[in-house]
Amino acid sequence: MSQAILPALHFGELNAKLPIIQGGMGVGISGAGLASAVANQGGIGVISAVALGVVYPEPSESYKKGNKRGLKQEIRKARQWSDGLIGVNIMVALSDYDELLETALDEDVDFVFLGAGLPLKFPDSVPPERLRRMRTKVVPIVSSAKAANLILRHWSKRFQHIPDGFVVEGPKAGGHLGFKPEHIDDPDYDLSRLIPEVIETVAPFSREYLKTVPIIAAGGIYTGADIFDFLELGAQGVQLGTRFVATHECDADIKFKEAYVRSGKEDLIIIQSPVGLPGRALNNDFLRDVAQGGHKPFKCSWKCLKSCDYKNSPYCIAAALTQARQGKLEDGFAFAGANAWRVDRILSVRELMESLAEEYADCLRQNASVSDFQMAASM
Repeated sequence: MSQAILPALHFGELNAKLPIIQGGMGVGISGAGLASAVANQGGIGVISAVALGVVYPEPSESYKKGNKRGLKQEIRKARQWSDGLIGVNIMVALSDYDELLETALDEDVDFVFLGAGLPLKFPDSVPPERLRRMRTKVVPIVSSAKAANLILRHWSKRFQHIPDGFVVEGPKAGGHLGFKPEHIDDPDYDLSRLIPEVIETVAPFSREYLKTVPIIAAGGIYTGADIFDFLELGAQGVQLGTRFVATHECDADIKFKEAYVRSGKEDLIIIQSPVGLPGRALNNDFLRDVAQGGHKPFKCSWKCLKSCDYKNSPYCIAAALTQARQGKLEDGFAFAGANAWRVDRILSVRELMESLAEEYADCLRQNASVSDFQMAASM
C-alpha cells in the first residue's frame, strides 16, 4: 500500500513505478535473478555485464565470446522472468566494452548504465543518428559535476544529443570508487553536495535540448529516509546496491550474503585494486594476506580491464570476485558499500521494497506534520 506513495521515475517514455534503481554488481552478483525481482516490484533491475565469461565458462569459446554469450543469456532470462524495466551496467574500462554495449543494445534492453570511465566514444555500430533515436536509455555514472559537464559538452558537440540521465555515485558506494583515497571521507565530496552541483550543471543542457534528464543519487543510500532526503534535494531517484545483496533473489551464494550479515563497521576497508582504483570491501583473510605482501598466482586468460597491470598484480580481481560469488571467500572477497555493516538479515526483494516505501512514507507524514504546525504557528 505504502509503495504507491513513492513517486514514479520517468526516463522519457519509460516509467518505473518506483524511483529505485538496483545497482549493477559484478562479478555475477546482480544477474537475471536479482534484476528481474527488482523489476517485478516496480524498480529498475540491473544486470552487471562484467566477466560473465567467468561465470558461465565454455571451454570451446574465447573469454570474449563467453562474455557476450553470458550477457545475452542473462538479459533473455530476465526478460523471461519479468515484464518490468531491465538495464545493464557496463564498465567503460572493460577491454570488451564495445562488444558488450553492442550486445545490450541489440537485445533492446531498457537502460545501459555506463560507469568506471567516461562514455565519450561509441562503437561504429552506434552512430549519432542511432544514439538519438534508439529506445534504450543511456545513463552515465559519474562522481562529480565536472565529469557530467565533460560528457554533456562532448555529446552535445559530437552527437547533437545528451544522456538520458545521470547516476551520481558518492564515496560511500561499494566496489571501485571514482575518488582519490583522501577524498573518500572528505565532507566536501559528500553525495549531498554532489547532487545539487550535478543538477546545476545539467540544467542548461536540459533546457537547450528540451529534455528532462533525471539525476539519480547513489552510494551509501540505505533507508527510505535516505530516499526521502535525496528526492527533497532534487534527485529524481536513487540507486541501491548493498541493500539488494542481502536478498533471497540476489544471484550470489548464501555465504556471500551471510558475510554482509556478519560484518561489523570495522570490517569495511578501502583497498587498492589491481586495476589502479580504490575500492570498498569487507576485510577477510584473503585481503589481509594480500595486504601483508601475499601473492595469489594466476594466469591471465583475458585482460578484462584496460588499466589492469596483471603482470605485477598480486591477484586476479575477476577470479577473486568470482570465487567470492560462489561462496569461496577464502579465495576472494566481497565488495560492499559503507553501510553494509547495518545489514542484519536476508529478506526478499519484495520485503525490502516495502520497508523502504514505509520508511519513506513515515518521513512524508512527519514532514507534512511539521509543515502544518509551522503554518498554524504563523497564522
